[in-house]
Amino acid sequence: MGITDTLLRIIPEVRGPTEKKLGFNEKLKWTLLVLVSFFVLGVVPLYALGENALQQFEQISIILGASFGSILSLGIGPIVTASIVLQLLNGSGIITIDNHTPEGRAHYQGLQKILTLFFILFESSIYVLLGGLSPSHLLQGTPAYFQHQLLLIAQLVLGGILIMYMDEITTKWGFGSGISLFIAAGVSAEIVIRIFSPLNSVGAYAFGSGQPPVGALLVFLTSLVAGAPKEAFLAFAAIAATVVVFVISVYAQAMKIEIPLTFGRVRGMGYRWPLNFLYTGNIPVILVAALMANVQLWARLLQNYGHPFLGTFAGNNPATGLVVWIQVPRLVTNVLSGSFTFFDLSHALIYTIFLVFGSLIFSILWVQTSGMDAESQAKQILGSGLQIPGFRRDQRIIEHLLQRYIFPLTVLGGMTIGLLAASADLLGALSRGTGILLTVMIVYRLYEDIAKQHMMDMHPMLKKAMGGSA
Repeated sequence: MGITDTLLRIIPEVRGPTEKKLGFNEKLKWTLLVLVSFFVLGVVPLYALGENALQQFEQISIILGASFGSILSLGIGPIVTASIVLQLLNGSGIITIDNHTPEGRAHYQGLQKILTLFFILFESSIYVLLGGLSPSHLLQGTPAYFQHQLLLIAQLVLGGILIMYMDEITTKWGFGSGISLFIAAGVSAEIVIRIFSPLNSVGAYAFGSGQPPVGALLVFLTSLVAGAPKEAFLAFAAIAATVVVFVISVYAQAMKIEIPLTFGRVRGMGYRWPLNFLYTGNIPVILVAALMANVQLWARLLQNYGHPFLGTFAGNNPATGLVVWIQVPRLVTNVLSGSFTFFDLSHALIYTIFLVFGSLIFSILWVQTSGMDAESQAKQILGSGLQIPGFRRDQRIIEHLLQRYIFPLTVLGGMTIGLLAASADLLGALSRGTGILLTVMIVYRLYEDIAKQHMMDMHPMLKKAMGGSA
């Protein structure tokens, strides 16, 4: 721990608030400030960038909260990669960190920050040196080419560090986390564009250009007027699939088990401790989706370098190897367009299995490393002055009761969220189905956090009862 402590003393940290509970307006201010900063930085281009081979991965960039070609080209990739690596190391026993103690959690978070900085530097170098983001090919063979490569790496590192600290600001001062906020922002912007944009695929005004607009609603209306029922039906199907994904996601997010508790010091006042059916929320899918996105990016970079270990691409489409099977299938779209084959069915099955079991594994690991296990929850309940009615205030009793629910919810919720994500992708919605699912869950959780914070601010007595002993 000595090396870790030394590094953490050197690495700047966002100081948390001194108050136990920040007010609603304060959290809202910092959340909006981070969100605006994210959008502004996302349009700041990389200086000295000549070739952007990653711009074809638009769907992947949204899942990673990135904007390839801008200073935020790394997005949340290093943060998520560091989290995956640390969870696997801790879960396999290679390193042992006790997340049930404040010291253990602080050590875990410190290791994650150090790993994040390592992956920021590593991914920045890989993106540039393997040709994903490179200077103009006209400079190859000259000293200026290498100098521009170093300049690009420096800008990517700066952008990665900014994302890391914006995530930390949101976690400590705002609502939710920066990772969730950036994904929701990117997906929401894409959905609005893909519904209403009058521009075509090359960014020109569509009407009169001979190319259809990007906006599905405009495609639907113009196809009806032009007498093209097939194009109109495909556009309508994409809009309908997006609506279906939203409805199913909201319904699944609202399912929960509530455990009745009472305040030991406030006679007659009770509280229901909620355990969501999707207990680990959207975290498992974020980790799986980010892992798949990184595999595809690495496959392209390795192919450019002459080592296609993960598969090859023909143009913008995966052609061979692992990348073919983790590419989002277009099952429903192919059925509607009449191009369905047996490969589409097998592809959809393998893709679904990958998402379901990946979400299950990360769900179990996340519970153990994030303080959501029965022991940690029991301590939190007792620390809040709550107890199970009819039982004495004993942590072991509460822990035993919670264990009966938490592990089944972890397993079933993890597999369900993976199945929902795969189903959303297969429907062929306007954005990547996984992204829509994540956005709905993020916005729903954000709404719950805002409503809870607003309730606390409006009812001082309830705030005192719930936070007095926390």
